[in-house]
Amino acid sequence: MITDEEFLRISGYMKQRYGIDLSQKKVIINGRLENYIRKGGWSSFNEFMNAVESDRSGNQERMLVNFLTTNHTYFMREFEHFEYFKSVVLPWLKTKESAKKDIRVWCGAASSGEEPYMIAMVLADYFGLEKDQWDKKILATDISTKVLKQAMAGVYNEEQLKNLPEHWKRHFFKKMDGGRYAVTEELKREVIFRQFNLMDPFPFKKKMHTVFLRNVMIYFDDNTKKALVQKVYDALEPGGYLFIGTTETLDRSSTPFQIIQPSIFRK
Repeated sequence: MITDEEFLRISGYMKQRYGIDLSQKKVIINGRLENYIRKGGWSSFNEFMNAVESDRSGNQERMLVNFLTTNHTYFMREFEHFEYFKSVVLPWLKTKESAKKDIRVWCGAASSGEEPYMIAMVLADYFGLEKDQWDKKILATDISTKVLKQAMAGVYNEEQLKNLPEHWKRHFFKKMDGGRYAVTEELKREVIFRQFNLMDPFPFKKKMHTVFLRNVMIYFDDNTKKALVQKVYDALEPGGYLFIGTTETLDRSSTPFQIIQPSIFRK
């Protein structure tokens, strides 16, 4: 069983390095790590953390992050965002970028890939026959290497696709054996997956037109959230959009963004 001191050490480490606030999650930390620590032959949580901090390869730290970050997502989640993206954001971008034909979208909490693939499907649908004339690759990042592996594989079961429109299922997925479906190679090419910690400086060479940062700030305290929102604001083109989760909020008095709807913001 984790001691108070060990709990503070682990939650402090996650907060300092990743901005993730686990200060109320003692039971979760204990439950998710206990087996792994026992199987790994460490005699205590402290001994495991010594291994994390001294492991030059970073493998143990990756394990820690994979265990302690929850990644629950599904196709069509908060679909009103995609409708807004298609009916308002893309027509604006199509006009604005008609000369360069370059659209830059970042999905900052890619999880197991459903969200960035959804964005790619909306883009393909919207541009139709013109789609090959546009550079519309999506950057999809997550802190967890485990879910990024799943995302890159792009294989989902029947249950995971149950909410998708039938024509999308036919067009963007190949049926495999065992009731599984694989994202088509064509759609896969539209998404670039990378591991990235939102606390790090943003590495973008060009500014983004749209950022999806949905259901990730629930793990951050107010100051971390405020600093992250400012970084996103600075990384967006003028007029660019930010989408956050429908259950999340930004402090209206301190956000530099213009509020379009409770979870949709514009620079």
